[in-house]
Amino acid sequence: MSTAEVNSGLQSAGPAPASQPGNLSIPVPAHTGNTTLARPATTSRRQVKWLYAGVVLGFHLLLPLMFVPYFFSWYGLLWLPLGNYLFCSMGIGAGYHRLLTHRGYECPRWLEYTLALLGHCCMQDTPARWVAIHRMHHNNSDEQPDPHSPLVTLFWGHMGWLFIENSEFGKLATFEKFTKDLMRQPFYCWLERGFNGLWVILAQAAFITALGALYGALRYGGTDAIVQGAAQWFFWGVVMRVIYTWHVTWGVNSFAHMFGYRNYETLDNSRNNWVIALATNGEGWHNNHHADPRSAVHGHQWWELDVTYATIRFWEKIGLAWKVVRPCRLGDLRDESPLDEDAVGA
Repeated sequence: MSTAEVNSGLQSAGPAPASQPGNLSIPVPAHTGNTTLARPATTSRRQVKWLYAGVVLGFHLLLPLMFVPYFFSWYGLLWLPLGNYLFCSMGIGAGYHRLLTHRGYECPRWLEYTLALLGHCCMQDTPARWVAIHRMHHNNSDEQPDPHSPLVTLFWGHMGWLFIENSEFGKLATFEKFTKDLMRQPFYCWLERGFNGLWVILAQAAFITALGALYGALRYGGTDAIVQGAAQWFFWGVVMRVIYTWHVTWGVNSFAHMFGYRNYETLDNSRNNWVIALATNGEGWHNNHHADPRSAVHGHQWWELDVTYATIRFWEKIGLAWKVVRPCRLGDLRDESPLDEDAVGA
C-alpha cells in the first residue's frame, strides 16, 4: 500500500473504536489482517552479509565468559542497565528513532550528534542507513516490501533480515528518497565514508576498556588488576551491552509485531509488548507508535512506562528540546507520513 493510500485511509476512517484510549483516540483503519508474507522482492537468497553475520556470531560465542569468575564483577555488571539507558534508550530510542527518523522533537546539534554517535555504537548500522530502513518499514509495515516483517518468519523479523543482502539498502536513490534530510549534513556524510564509522565504534570500545583498566588500578593496583579490570569492562560494557541492545531493539521489529495488545486498529500488525517496552525504556509500546509515528510519546496510557520520553520531557524543561510532538487527539490527526518533508525536516 502506498503512502498516499495510507494517508487517504487515515483521513476517511472516521472515529476510532470505543476500546481505544479516550483522549488519545486516533482514527485509523483496521489492519490488513496479513498472517504470512514472502521476503521482500529486493532481497537475495544467495548473497549473505558474511562480515556482519560473523561479528554477530563472534559476539554471541563470547557469552559463556559470563560464567567465568575472572570476567565477572558487580561494577562490570552495572554496564547493562547503564548501557541500556545511554546507548539503547538515548542512542537508539531518543536518537535514531524519535529524533532522526520521525523528528518528534528538536534539540541542539551537539546533542543530536551525541545521540547519533551513541546509537551508532550499538552496531546497528550508520544513522542514515538505520533511518532509511526504518522509514521504509513505516511506509510498508507488514506488507511485502517491509524490510523486516515477522510475518515472513519470527526469526526473519528479529535478525534474519540483517544477514541477507537487500538491494534497496545500498542504492543512492534510497538515500535520496528516505534520508535526504540527514545527508544534507556533513556529519552524517562523514560517518558513511570509508572506515569512519568503524573507528567511532573502536574508539568507544577502547574508552570503556580503558575505564576498566583505570578502575582496576585505582581499586586494587598492580598489573593483574589493571588487565582484569579492562577485560571485565570490555566484556560487560561492550560485548554484553551490545548483545543486549541488539536483541531488545530487534525485539521491537519481531515480538512487538506478533505478541501484545493493541490500543489502536492500525494498518499493520503492531502490538504493545510489555517485555520489550520495559527492556527498551518505552520503544515496545509499538502499536501506539505506529498509530502516531511522529509523536515523541510512546506510552499513551498511564501504566505504559516510557523512560525515553521522560528524558525528552526533562530536556524540554531545561531548554535542550523543543517542538516536542505529543500524541494526536481525536479530530487532530496529522496528515503526514514518515516520508513527508515537513515530518522529517527535509
